[in-house]
Amino acid sequence: MSGRIVKYAWIIVAFGAGLLITNLTSPYVALKWWFIGLFCVLLGLFSLILVFVRQRARERYAALVFERRPRVVVIGGGTGQPVLLRGLKNQGAEITAIVTVGDDGGSSGRLRTEFDMPPPGDIRNCLVALADTEPLLEELLQHRFKEGSVLTGHSFGNLFLAAMTSITGDFETAVKETSRVLAVRGRVLPAATQEITLFATYTDGTTEVGESAIPKQGKSIERIDIAPPDVLALPDALAAIREADAIVIGPGSLFTSVLPNLLVPGIADAVRESHGKVMYVCNVMTQPGETDGFTASQHVEAVYRHVGPRFFDMIIVNSASIPAEMSDQYGIRGAHAVTADVEKLHALGLTVIARNFLHNASYVRHDPDLIAQQVLALIGREHRR
Repeated sequence: MSGRIVKYAWIIVAFGAGLLITNLTSPYVALKWWFIGLFCVLLGLFSLILVFVRQRARERYAALVFERRPRVVVIGGGTGQPVLLRGLKNQGAEITAIVTVGDDGGSSGRLRTEFDMPPPGDIRNCLVALADTEPLLEELLQHRFKEGSVLTGHSFGNLFLAAMTSITGDFETAVKETSRVLAVRGRVLPAATQEITLFATYTDGTTEVGESAIPKQGKSIERIDIAPPDVLALPDALAAIREADAIVIGPGSLFTSVLPNLLVPGIADAVRESHGKVMYVCNVMTQPGETDGFTASQHVEAVYRHVGPRFFDMIIVNSASIPAEMSDQYGIRGAHAVTADVEKLHALGLTVIARNFLHNASYVRHDPDLIAQQVLALIGREHRR
């Protein structure tokens, strides 16, 4: 519409200017044609100015709306983090995903070892979750090669990130360029500038090394540590945390996806220094080898053992019952519903949001839209410690 107005405005200006020039150069000056020409020029110029002013006003309004979008940082990894990211993408939030770089299994582990690069798998899942692309491209990035070749087990997206790292010279730049290619709505940042190795200490005093090996011992984990201990946090990640309106930690594997991010020097301090609400999204189900028998409060206490007390302002936890058939299926694999022990959570100083956050699917997980809507609704809510 504005383009048509500009077109006709210029036609009117040209017509009026023609009348003025004709009258000025003609020996027979007709006053009425001079006024008509002047009127046309002024009308056309007024229309052009009006269009310009309206366009600038729209640009300023759009900039204001963009500036006021809630800034949400999501810290985690594994399969839980992308679920929340998909929900937030649909809510128009300004999203930054900070992702663990401790994975050492499967395709990610092989690429990490062969190319001396951070593991790309969790990063890939977050990029796909936030990408504004055609479904076919998403399917391509998640495609995993079958048996029968040297590519067996690799996903195309992991190989793409490995190739991009080789081209750009470093993993951080590779992630940024891949985000641009995929039209990612938000930012995906590795938690650290290099890959890390996880060390677990169990309650019986024994230890294990490596993200993929830790849950296989079937023992109760007392503590997780990372190496190198002086790994550098990504500066952009620290800045995003400090500027966030909400910092959401989880869902995801507590000891091998969530905590490794908080153990990177500077990350936990930045969270404490931020003025944003710090929320923990508790897993719906326990995880065999990591959180066997854990209630919601025990998840929180495990985090506090590593980063200190009163780290979270709020906890979002599912309190709905798992359908019996699905519960039985998960029980066979050693996973059970996490109990929302609300009184103990209150005793830890948390604001507790406990309700039905389940997604209606053939497997148990959070509903991405319900979780995202709850996170945004909590941003303006006061929390009293």
